[in-house]
Amino acid sequence: MRWIRKIIDIVLPPRCLMCGKILSHENGLCAECFSKINFIGHPYCRHCGNPLPAGYSVANCPLCVGDEKNPFRLMRSQVCYDDNSRPLLVNFKFHDCTENASFLARWLYAAGHDIWQQGVDVLVPVPLHKTRLRHRKYNQSALLCKELSRLTKIPTDYTSLCRHKKTKPQVECSGKGRMHNVKNAFSIKHPEKFCGKRVVIVDDVLTTGATLRECGLVLKAAGALSVDALTVARVIKS
Repeated sequence: MRWIRKIIDIVLPPRCLMCGKILSHENGLCAECFSKINFIGHPYCRHCGNPLPAGYSVANCPLCVGDEKNPFRLMRSQVCYDDNSRPLLVNFKFHDCTENASFLARWLYAAGHDIWQQGVDVLVPVPLHKTRLRHRKYNQSALLCKELSRLTKIPTDYTSLCRHKKTKPQVECSGKGRMHNVKNAFSIKHPEKFCGKRVVIVDDVLTTGATLRECGLVLKAAGALSVDALTVARVIKS
């Protein structure tokens, strides 16, 4: 009810998720913090979504041309992962700021415009190994999927994609080390659930893409008709 909402706003007014400034509405970020976020817009690679230089006339970036093993139909992100967006995502992932999920899911929804147009049957979060999940107490990707499902009405499969191999945190690896770290780390419990389905893998940040790629490969091997990757932010490749 409206009067309950008003009382809550008086006692616990909405605050900017980055700087803590009191907001007049639940917008997530104050105007100053919002203005610092670097959103990804056109032009970007038609396939991987990486931003391209202004006036770039080729549809796909050089990194995608000839990459025949790439499992993804489309890859999309909403913002650049940099000093301006990092606090919002780090707090969400590592510092128990799970209230950020609803706001970040709205960014995912906007970033997925091209993907929704192509059609989607199911969302899948990048899974954590059970030991890391016990330590962290929540999977940030699963929280994003939950909120994104509310916005899109697309169901989420939380359990079929599994991380059966305990790996080092990707932040401790670099470049090729990230690819080796997650090699053969994922499996599918019920492959029949994905046969002929259009699947979207959801995560918070795309860095090298090694984790998402491994997830995409096992989903394709399970018979998925298509696999897309959707993240809130991405490290920009030059």
